Amino acid sequence: MYGTNMGMRKRLTWVLIIASGLFVILMSRLAWVQFVHGAELQKKALEVRMRDIPVEAKRGSIYDRNGNELVTSISVDSIYATPGLVKEPQETAEKLASILGMDVDKLFAKLTKESSFEWLKRKVDNETSKKIRELNLPGVGFVEESKRYYLHPSLAPHVLGFTGTDNQGLIGIEKSYDVELRGQPGRIVTEYDAAGRQIPEAIHQYIPAKPGYDLVLTIDETIQYFVERELDKVVAQYNPKFALAIVMDPETGGILAMGNRPTFNPNNWIEEPREVWDKNPAIWYNYEPGSTFKIVTAASALEEGTVHVGDSFYDPGFIKVSDHNLRCWKAGGHGSQTFAEVVQNSCNPGFAKVGMDLGKDNFYKYIKAFGFGSPMGINLPGESGGIIIPQKNATILNLAIMSIGQSIAVTPIQLISAAAAVANDGMLMKPQLVKELRYNGKTIEKIKPEKVREVVSAETSRQLRNLLESVVAEGTGSNAFVEGYRVGGKTGTAQVVGEKGGYVSGKYVASFAGMAPVDDPKMVMLVVIAEPQGGSYYGGVVAAPVFQAVARDTLRYMGLPEIPGQKKPKQPWEVETPNTNVTVPNVLHCPVDEAIKMLKAVGLQYQTNGEGDIVYKQIPGAGGQVKNGTSVILNLQPVKQNGNDGELITVPNLKGLTIKQVGTLLEEIGLRLVPEGSGLAVTQSVKPGTKVAGGTSVKVKFTPSDEDNDVQPSSWKKESNAAQEPNSILNPYED
Repeated sequence: MYGTNMGMRKRLTWVLIIASGLFVILMSRLAWVQFVHGAELQKKALEVRMRDIPVEAKRGSIYDRNGNELVTSISVDSIYATPGLVKEPQETAEKLASILGMDVDKLFAKLTKESSFEWLKRKVDNETSKKIRELNLPGVGFVEESKRYYLHPSLAPHVLGFTGTDNQGLIGIEKSYDVELRGQPGRIVTEYDAAGRQIPEAIHQYIPAKPGYDLVLTIDETIQYFVERELDKVVAQYNPKFALAIVMDPETGGILAMGNRPTFNPNNWIEEPREVWDKNPAIWYNYEPGSTFKIVTAASALEEGTVHVGDSFYDPGFIKVSDHNLRCWKAGGHGSQTFAEVVQNSCNPGFAKVGMDLGKDNFYKYIKAFGFGSPMGINLPGESGGIIIPQKNATILNLAIMSIGQSIAVTPIQLISAAAAVANDGMLMKPQLVKELRYNGKTIEKIKPEKVREVVSAETSRQLRNLLESVVAEGTGSNAFVEGYRVGGKTGTAQVVGEKGGYVSGKYVASFAGMAPVDDPKMVMLVVIAEPQGGSYYGGVVAAPVFQAVARDTLRYMGLPEIPGQKKPKQPWEVETPNTNVTVPNVLHCPVDEAIKMLKAVGLQYQTNGEGDIVYKQIPGAGGQVKNGTSVILNLQPVKQNGNDGELITVPNLKGLTIKQVGTLLEEIGLRLVPEGSGLAVTQSVKPGTKVAGGTSVKVKFTPSDEDNDVQPSSWKKESNAAQEPNSILNPYED
C-alpha cells in the first residue's frame, strides 16, 4: 500500500513538473509574441481587418492679379472595387465595361485580384457615375475626388499648365508650384470582419485632407485676352510656324500676359499634340533677335560713353570688317547721319561700328549684365539660357555681327527683360509670375519683386527711350504707333538658323520690342512671329501691328491719360528690305500653285501672263541670281491644250506633289498615272516638258516626305555656328 502511494506520488510529481515546464514554455512563447513581436503582429492584424480609402486633397485655385479665377477643382467620382466583396466578377465586369468603355478581361482581372482595394477608373463624369450607382453592384464603391478645370481654356495654357490623373502638376505653373497647390491627402479607415463585411459600430477613423494653397498670378486676364486675340489674327493672316507675345510690367518684372500659337486646351490636353504643349516658346525658343538686339548695343555704348546721340556716321552701304564687307539692308546705304538717325534707320554699318568702338570686353560685360547667356529664373519649367559665342573665341567680326543681333541666340523672356530694364531706368528685374499664396482667402505669403542689378543709369535709359520713340515716330517702327500715347520700340527681321549652321533660305523671324508711355513706361511688350507665310515677313510689317493693337487697348485699360493732337508718323515708311541674293528655282512645267509656293519660299514675288494652270516659261530662268523680292514672270498655259483628239500634251513637272495631286492633274490633262511608293513625287518616267499623246502612262515614284528639317535655332549644335561661317551672314537681312 505504501509502495503504491509512493509510485502514484512520483507520477503526479512528474506530471506536475512536465505541466509546469509546458506552462513555462507557453508563457515564454506568449511573452515573446506579446512583447517582442506584438507591435508587428498587431499591425498585420489591423492590415487584415482595416481598409484604407484615400481622400484626395482639393488642389488650390489659381487667380489672376485682380482676383479673377482662372483654374479651379471640381468634384467628381472615382470608381473602385473591393475584390473580396464582388459576388459575380464576370457579370460585374461585363456590366461595367460597357459603361466605363474598358476591356472586360482587364476589369475581370481587377475584380478577382487578391487585394482589398483596386481602382477601376478615376475621375469619371457625373453621367457615368450615376449609371453605375443605379446598378448597385456589390464590392463596387465610389470615392469623391477633384478634377482640375480651366475656366478659360484658350487663356495662357502654356503658363498655367495642366495636371495628371493623380492631380500632379505636369507643366507650367501647375508643375512649378505643385507642392503648394496639391495640399496633403487624407484617408478614411474602416474595420471589416473575416468575411469582408463592414463591422457595425467598429473602428472608423477619418483623417481629413488639407487643401492646397491658392495662387495669385501677375497675369492680368484682360491684357491676356488682348494678346490671345491678336495672336489669333496673326495665325489667320500669316499662318506662321509659331507666334508669341509677352507683356511685362517694367517696374516689377511681373508678366502681365504671355501667349503662344499654336495653342491647346488644358482640359483635354491628353488628346492634343505633344509638340504643342510640351514646350513654352516664350521661355525656350532660342533665336537670332536681329535688330531688336540693337537696343542692348545702344544702351551699352551710351552708358560707356563710346557713342553720343549727336555723333556723326557715314554709311556708304557697307562697312569693312576683317577683310569682309558687312552690308547695310538699304542698297547704297544711308549716307551721312547722326547716331539718333542710325537708330531710326536701323543702320547695320552704324551699329557695327558702335559695337566695335565699345570693345569686346565691354560688350560682353553688358550682354551678361542684361541677362543673356543664362536663364532669367522665371518660375516655369523648361527655361533656356540662350547661346553666346565664348568671349575668348569671339573675333572682331563676331563682335560687329553680334552688335546688329546676329551670331547670338536669345530667348524671348531674356529680350523682353532687357528691354524692360531700359524702360525701368536701367534696373533689371527678375521675371515674376506669382505674386501671392493664399489659404482660405487669407494671404499666407507675398512674393515681392526682385531686383537683379542696375545695368545702365537712369540718364542712359532716358536717352535711349527717346531714341526708340523716334524709331516709331520717324523710323522703321511706324506701324507700332498708338494714337494718344508716346511709344518707343525696335523692329527686327532675322533669318532662321539651320541645323548645320548657316541660314535657311526663305525662312524668317519677325519681331518687335516696344514700350509705352516712353516718359514713364507702364508696359513693355515683345512680339515674335516665326516663319510667317504669304510674302510679308518684316518685323515692322508683321509684328509691329500686333504691338500697336495690344498696347492701345492695354494703355486705355490701365486708364492712362491720352495726349491730344499727337503727330502721326509719315506713312508709308520705307520698309527695310533684306539685301540678299537668292537663286531662282526651276518652276517650268509646274502647276501654277506649286510654282508660286516655291518662289515665295525663297523670298521672290511673281507675275503671271496668260491663263492656265501650268508654267511653260519663266523669266528670269532657273538658276539665276537675283535680289530677294524680285518678281519672276510666269507664262501660263491651260492644263489641256485645246482638248482636241490626237493633239500632243505637255507633261508637267510633278516633283513634290502628293499622289492625289499628281493623279488629279494627269487625269485633267488626259494622261494616266502609274504610281510607285507613297509620299511625295521624286521622279517621273517622262521628263517635264515632253510632248506625248493623250492616254500616255507616266510612272511616278513617291517617297515619304522629310520636310521637317527646318529646325529651330534652339537645336544649334555648336555655340558659334555663325562665327564659324562668317560669309553666310555678311548680307544682313534684318531691320
